[in-house]
Amino acid sequence: MVNFGLILKSLRIRDDMSQAQLAQKLGLTKSVISAYETGTRQPSYDVLIHIAGIFDVSTDYLLEVERKREIDFSGLTPEETDALINLIKAMKKK
Repeated sequence: MVNFGLILKSLRIRDDMSQAQLAQKLGLTKSVISAYETGTRQPSYDVLIHIAGIFDVSTDYLLEVERKREIDFSGLTPEETDALINLIKAMKKK
């Protein structure tokens, strides 16, 4: 869980959520969330699972076991989707 705090913070900011709001959802205090984000404290397994549910990510993602990311292509035309896929393929060949 080397980067757990950074991942948690980025997800929280992505969802425009304060530490206090996340703490309330988890039934914890703001200082506990701060400790998670600074790496001075680690969540229990139950809390980790709850965090994953709140941010709609896997626990593997939170723990950096899973490095794959998903792209949401909804709302794009087939041509736009193909263009993005081709761009990704071209970038991987660098």
